[in-house]
Amino acid sequence: MSIEEGSTCVVTGANSGIGKVAAAEFARMGARVVMVCRNREKGRTALVEICQATGNTQVELMIADLSEMEQVRATAARIRDRYPHIDVLLNNAGAIHRPRQVTSDGFERTFALNHLAPFLLTLELEPVLRASAPSRIVTVASDAHRRGRIHFDDLHLERKYSPLRAYAQSKLANVLFAREMARRLEGSGVTSNAVHPGAVATGFGRNNRDLLAWLVRVGARFLRTPEEGARTLVWLATEDSVEGATGGYYVDEKLRKPSKAALDDEAATRLWDLSLEMTRPSAS
Repeated sequence: MSIEEGSTCVVTGANSGIGKVAAAEFARMGARVVMVCRNREKGRTALVEICQATGNTQVELMIADLSEMEQVRATAARIRDRYPHIDVLLNNAGAIHRPRQVTSDGFERTFALNHLAPFLLTLELEPVLRASAPSRIVTVASDAHRRGRIHFDDLHLERKYSPLRAYAQSKLANVLFAREMARRLEGSGVTSNAVHPGAVATGFGRNNRDLLAWLVRVGARFLRTPEEGARTLVWLATEDSVEGATGGYYVDEKLRKPSKAALDDEAATRLWDLSLEMTRPSAS
């Protein structure tokens, strides 16, 4: 799919790391880019840098804490009002939290931001994506999903919490969501895929001040650059050779088989139904 002048790409978590690189690449191709960021100052700085680097001034910043479902709904409504055509939705925003945090909705924050936010945002924008077909949904997952399971009896990990347990569950949820979304969009011209960007040296995890954040900082020297990490995201959103490909899990520009748990269709449907109950999307 050719991204060019007049195309519209929505990128969450676009103020740094792979999200910022992807947003800049879309802008360089001539697209209108909607950057959804939590921090206004960092988002504004990233926007200015992208515009200066690409010469494209059709870049808009929307501020939202996507772990709060009401802010996801409000952001989706603003996007629908301003952009009747969307070519790419890149669900990239994510985090890991230690200690356990709870949102105003009563949700464990890692699960809320990493899974419920892309679930709700995608469903709220689904009518626009369908009307814009061919269009693409790309959800950033992780190979950490291979260590995860969906704790259906304790989705918010009230009984047994660890940051890595929460993160692995949310990344497994990303793959299950991308596959189930693809099934429900079959024949619409809208594709849905998940991607593992690799272990990338970004600010991810540095919102934690303890051992977890220290490990992220120390390990960064051995990780991919954001440019390397964003490559497969941009490729999956724009590459002609994957036109029509949907329901896949991609690593290094190649289709890979996810974990057995990620291929559990019954779990995907169950998670979908529970996510609907928690988020109550208006456009579903």
